[in-house]
Amino acid sequence: MIRYFSGHPTAANILMVVIILLGLVSLPQLNKETFPEIKLNKVSVTVAYPGASPADVEEGLCNRLEDATDGISFLDEQMCEARDSLATLTLDMQEAGDIKQFVNDVKTAIDGINDFPEKAEDPVVKELGRTETVLSIAVTAEITMPELKALAEHYRNRLLALPDIPIVTVSGFSKHELSVQVNADAMRQYQLSIQDVANLISAQAIDLPAGILEGSQSSYQIRIENARRTVSELEDLVILNNIRGGQLTLGDIATIEDNFVNEEQRTQVNGKPAALIQISKNKTDDTLTIYNAAKAFIDEENIRLPQGTALIITQDSASIVQDRLSLLLKNGWQGLLLATLALFMFFNWRYTFWVALGLPISFLGGLVIMSAMGVSINMISMVALLMAIGILMDDAIVLSESIEDEYRKGKSPFQASIDGIKKVARGVFSSFITSTIVFGSLLLLKGDMGQILGVLPVVLLAVLSI
Repeated sequence: MIRYFSGHPTAANILMVVIILLGLVSLPQLNKETFPEIKLNKVSVTVAYPGASPADVEEGLCNRLEDATDGISFLDEQMCEARDSLATLTLDMQEAGDIKQFVNDVKTAIDGINDFPEKAEDPVVKELGRTETVLSIAVTAEITMPELKALAEHYRNRLLALPDIPIVTVSGFSKHELSVQVNADAMRQYQLSIQDVANLISAQAIDLPAGILEGSQSSYQIRIENARRTVSELEDLVILNNIRGGQLTLGDIATIEDNFVNEEQRTQVNGKPAALIQISKNKTDDTLTIYNAAKAFIDEENIRLPQGTALIITQDSASIVQDRLSLLLKNGWQGLLLATLALFMFFNWRYTFWVALGLPISFLGGLVIMSAMGVSINMISMVALLMAIGILMDDAIVLSESIEDEYRKGKSPFQASIDGIKKVARGVFSSFITSTIVFGSLLLLKGDMGQILGVLPVVLLAVLSI
């Protein structure tokens, strides 16, 4: 490198300009997140079994799911959790396996089960670890629980309409239901039983496919949709007709309430009932971009909301990224300023400028490598950048002092630079090799911890190499 540039001093300047430009271009493309992306290599299978106890779920679902998936290739571990009305099977894949093939093998094994209980719903197979929570918002208001859930769903739809927010879910409620309380006197008057009313509701409140209508150029799927999802729709459901055209509706003989199965399963914030809105991101999305968009939406809404209603951020992983990024920038400019002042005490300003320029150029060059390798700005990579500040400034001071010593011997500035670097090159390079050996060993770690800590040597050595 020294021999090449010795005859072309402007080539070094061109190289620095290229590194700066590439770094500035790469910086906006780097995603910012809390932790590095972890490939969980896990697949979940969920099967709903309405009305079943945990013991029934264990016997009817879990045993069948575990038996069907026992022989899957690269299966490391499996665990089935049985709860009321739901079975969840989690399968861990060995690191040597391919996750796409593993998911397909799981689906094939599950599709082969033909003796599920009659009331069990279709299994849902999905790969875990594809999303990450950014923040949670609590919606508090002095209204009924159904109205609160409707309000949360309203905000969910508005948040999803924002281009920077990809995934929004609502939680904080138990299973939603419409309960029908039939008047006993009305049942006797019209000679109806509870089962008769239930059968009439089931027969009319339907949502089913009804075949396909074939045309000359296209086909149309026909669907009978008469699901009753609100109190008013159920109240209008016809129970009896007479020959004179009179109708008896469900609202005439029953009281219909919109509520939840378990009232005790609810969320409170500051003593008030609350709905939780969880905003998540895909692995390719930027945490700070999503957080800033959600924060702006929350601030704007809170200004317009009436007293007693509010949107409150309860969980926030983005602030950790923002704080660490601020710490990195603060330490970076403070370290650069202090080192520059120290150099300026002994050298002229032009000399000090070129020595200090090594830190931002190394960082920008490191960002180019991070972008090329798919490494994001996260807590681990920022720790590596903080460590690099100290190492870089130590090397800069050692090199600058050696060059200054050669320059005082009467050599030209360029020759003094070459001879000064040669004098301490072995020591500086040995320091680099030591850092490579010490931190590079983290790349040998396996599992989730290896995926997290493996980012540190990649970032640190990239910056030091530049």
